[in-house]
Amino acid sequence: MKYLIGIDGGGTKTDCAIADLSGKIINEISGKPSNFLIIGIQEAVENIFSLIEENLFQIGGDFANVKQIVIGVAGAGRDEDAKLLEKSFKDYSEEQGVHFKGVKVLSDAHIALEGAFPDSAGCILIAGTGSILFGKDDKGIIHRVGGFGRLIGDEGSGYSIGRKALNAVSKESDGRGETTLISELLNAKMNSSFSISIINKVYKEKLDVASVAKIVLEAAEEGDPIAEDILDGEADELILHIKSLFDKIRTDKLNVAFSGSLLDNKNFYSALLRQKIKSTLSRVEVVKPAAPPVSGAILLARRLSST
Repeated sequence: MKYLIGIDGGGTKTDCAIADLSGKIINEISGKPSNFLIIGIQEAVENIFSLIEENLFQIGGDFANVKQIVIGVAGAGRDEDAKLLEKSFKDYSEEQGVHFKGVKVLSDAHIALEGAFPDSAGCILIAGTGSILFGKDDKGIIHRVGGFGRLIGDEGSGYSIGRKALNAVSKESDGRGETTLISELLNAKMNSSFSISIINKVYKEKLDVASVAKIVLEAAEEGDPIAEDILDGEADELILHIKSLFDKIRTDKLNVAFSGSLLDNKNFYSALLRQKIKSTLSRVEVVKPAAPPVSGAILLARRLSST
């Protein structure tokens, strides 16, 4: 049996699905992250390869029977970055004695878009470790907003929320800012006086800044005004993403689906964003994605395998 493989790689985990040539998924597993802009290309390709290897092992499959792989990964929105990761993955596979005939690297937003809207126009708003908005019009033309990375972009993302939260904690620690529940929750999580060791945690111990977003959500649920203010501002940034895409597509109505760890589940942030969309964007409707991103990767792999 020949196989199609779809990869959905993010900053916190990577999903890997194996399907037959009809696109029917046979097995799906998850593993380590593969956002190469955060962990580096070498570690990313190693994680992706080992995940594919494990998935094939579970079904008794063989590398030689893999016809097409589509790797959708955070950070691959620019063509040169996608080609670099694609070459690096092929080179690493060859070093392991494996020759894959068909490998295509795309952004995680692209595969999420295809999964959400396989046969229609629409857009996918992703907010996890990073953020980006991808949409396609009635002609199938892809449009992109955001996704400029954590240093100059990624507004509305876990990293952006976490950075602002840490800024609030640092201001509180030396009297420049108001008291926030975020500090208390971080202290409890770290089992120490986090505000005192914040510099070491961030710069020496390489704290996962995006992970702090969960603490902000928890604080907001408890009514902390600082947390609520952070999330309100970040939600406004995502509204700007949608408005910009609406202008690019120029349609009477725009369907948007949510994806990513911050928006996939019901929480203070996702509910706030839905409320803002409803009150400010009357021609935008939030809909459920038809299928998850990894299914979009399989769909694209199927299309590539038949050309």
